[in-house]
Order: sequence, then structure tokens, then C-alpha cells
Amino acid sequence: MALFDVPGWTVPTEPTPAQAGSKKRKRRQHSPDDIQSAQANLDKLVRMLGHGRLDSDSRPSKKNKSRAKVSQGTPTSRNVEVPTPEVFTAKGVVAGSKTKTKRQHKESKNSKSSSTEKLAPPDPSSERPPPVQEKSGLTPLQKHMKQNLGGAHFRLINEKLYKSHSTEAIEMMKTDPKVFQDVSNILYHDGFRHQVQSWPSNPVSHYIDEFSKYPPKTVIADLGCGDAAMAKALHPKNLNVLSFDLVSDGTFVVEADICSRLPLPGSEPSSVERTEGEGQIVDIVVCALSLMSTNWPGCIREAWRILRPGGELRIAEVVSRFTAAEDFISLVGDVGFKLKKKDDRNTHFTLFQFKKVARATIPHREWSTLLSRGGILKPCEYKRR
Repeated sequence: MALFDVPGWTVPTEPTPAQAGSKKRKRRQHSPDDIQSAQANLDKLVRMLGHGRLDSDSRPSKKNKSRAKVSQGTPTSRNVEVPTPEVFTAKGVVAGSKTKTKRQHKESKNSKSSSTEKLAPPDPSSERPPPVQEKSGLTPLQKHMKQNLGGAHFRLINEKLYKSHSTEAIEMMKTDPKVFQDVSNILYHDGFRHQVQSWPSNPVSHYIDEFSKYPPKTVIADLGCGDAAMAKALHPKNLNVLSFDLVSDGTFVVEADICSRLPLPGSEPSSVERTEGEGQIVDIVVCALSLMSTNWPGCIREAWRILRPGGELRIAEVVSRFTAAEDFISLVGDVGFKLKKKDDRNTHFTLFQFKKVARATIPHREWSTLLSRGGILKPCEYKRR
């Protein structure tokens, strides 16, 4: 009985095609003549390369063959070098060749880049220069902070002067003059200059240009002069400028309460008879942004007292301070002036030109009423930052 004989199944006994003949590839059997021919070709090749005979028993390994193929590939550099003759040793090492493998090329490239980084000079833009100190010993950042601090002091002092009586301001100077000298006389004027730089034009500069055309020896009283910029500009042009403010600079500015009494000659009428007073020497009075105290109408009255008959009163004031410009013009008119010209083309301040006219004496009760109307000019208030 056949092996694995199952009823109903039959297995042919003939051999299958796979068993009939094997398709396995057999190695070719080289004859001695083939080996001698190959040996002769190899000897001929070695002689052509000029490097002796290769050992017939030594064959390069597959790994070394791949390295040799890489070394014989197309160079990546544009400067192609002609390789010298190569001899393959038993370990497959390439001798006498200048061609580099990919790994060697990458390593040499990295070494070159690292050496270039070491030898390259430092980029000046990558290194921050040390803060430049000015003659004052302050860096630009410190200078900017000082300007901001000066602006804060300016706003603080300005607001205090707007909301106080002129006698209180004088008392503040006398109580601690050094503080005001250090803070106000320096930072206040610097703050004012910094503020007017943002304006379309400076009223003081406007008056300097206009008065430069006046006749020589014209006497101008600058009330609330600040740092006496008008006097410094007009004195060389043979114009006489008398500068008054709360603090004297010892050269141009005379200390005075401009809302109470100026150290200049002049008088007011002593009766109901309308006159323009006597003894005046001033041709023009200027109040450029200086009507600051709560008793500012007193400055207008002093301007009338020191002005010659028919003299000019020039006022420049911030637009935002006016509740109504007509009320302001009316108050100045009651003191003894007539409006000649109003210029409100500027977005920051309004210019007024008045002429002195004759008037009678002002009784005390009537003067108290005029002072009570000082609220038509609002004080300048600054935002807290």
C-alpha cells in the first residue's frame, strides 16, 4: 500500500517537473586557458599603470570596492584635478589619489568653515557699543529721563502758579529760593522751551520778528519774560527791552510781582476826570503766556500805569484758557484799553493788540469786581501720567 493512501484520492506516481530537472544555476568551470588569459590581461594592465604586478590571490572586498567607486566618482568641486595612478592593495586602500570621498569632502568642508569662523573679524553691528556719555556725564537714556522729569516739574510748577495768588508765588520764592532756583529757574524754563517746540509757532518768536521792524530806542516791557529771550534777541538791534519775572537771573531779568507793582515810573488818574496818567516811559507792554496768577487782572492794570499815552499792549494766551474771548476783551477794556487787532489763526494761542486810552480812577469796590471776573481765564491743568 502506498504511503498516505486515502480512499477516493489518487496521487500520480510520475515525477513532477521540478523533480525532473533542476534549474539551479551552476558555476562555470573555468579551464586553465581562461585563467592564463585573465592573468595575462591583468599583467598588461598593471604594466600600463606603471606600478608593478598585482597579487593574483588578493581581491578587494565588497566594502572596499564601494569605497573605490566613490573615490572614482565625479568630483563635486568645479576645479577638477587629474588623479594620479592608483594601486589597489589587499585592503582596498587607494594610494596616490587626490580625489576625496564624500565623507572626507564633508569633513574638510566643515573644518574650513570652522577655521573661517575663527579667522573672520567680529561683526561690528553684532556688538552693541557702550552708552555714549555726553559732557554732562549722562547717557542718552539718562538725558531722556531727565527731560521727562523736567517736563513733570514744569507741569507741577505751572499748575501751582496758575491756581495761586501772585503774592503766594513770591512767598514761595522767598521761603526756599534755592529750590526754586534749582527746579524752576532751570527745569521750568527748559520745560517751557520743550513745550513750545511742539507748537506751530512760538508767540515770543512772533513778537521778536515784529518788533525788529520798530524804530531804535523803542522801550518794551516784557512781563513774565521767562529766560528773557526777547531781550537777548532785540538788544543787539538797538531796542530797549525791560524784562520782569518772579526770579532774577542777575543779567537781563529783574525780580518783580508783575500783578502787584512794577519798579517803573507811571501813575493812575486820581479823580473822575479821564486821563492817561503821567511819568510813563514804556512804549509797548508784552504779556506772552504770562497771565498766570488768580489775580492776573492786576497785571493789566500795571500795564496801563507804565504805558505812555497811546501805548500798545500785546497779549498772547493759550486758546484753551478762554471761556469766552469776548468776555476777556471786555475786562481788558474796562481797565483802560481798546482792542485794535485779534489774531486767532493759530491753533494753540490767540494774539491780541490793545491801545491805551484815557480813563477815570477805579474805585476800590469797582476794582474788586474786576478782580472777581478773573475766572474768564481758566488755569492750565495737565493730565497726570
